[in-house]
Amino acid sequence: MQISKDLIRGNTDTIVLNLLSQQDSYGYQVAKQIKYLSDDAYEINEATLYTVFRRLEKHQDIESYWGDETQGARRKYYRITDSGQQLLTENVQQWDFSKTIIEKLIKGSIDYDKH
Repeated sequence: MQISKDLIRGNTDTIVLNLLSQQDSYGYQVAKQIKYLSDDAYEINEATLYTVFRRLEKHQDIESYWGDETQGARRKYYRITDSGQQLLTENVQQWDFSKTIIEKLIKGSIDYDKH
């Protein structure tokens, strides 16, 4: 089973920030990590990933630099900034709160005698 891209869409920035908070990385590696962490249930497409990189870099939540590759092509690496780390913390708190509310809304039931 694969997760709906609509469910993931609003969280791609946070997913990328989480990965970059653990180590600097480049596009292909980030895509592989996402696929691995989701147990192959989600695969981010390249266009989406690079849109996320551009957006986060524009808002100064990440920064890029060119790696010094001794083998193969030079890679553009991304690292999280202090403001990106702060955004990640805020987004995770928001996710935890949202997850609780959505769980109640989807699985909860109302006791109409009490309301």
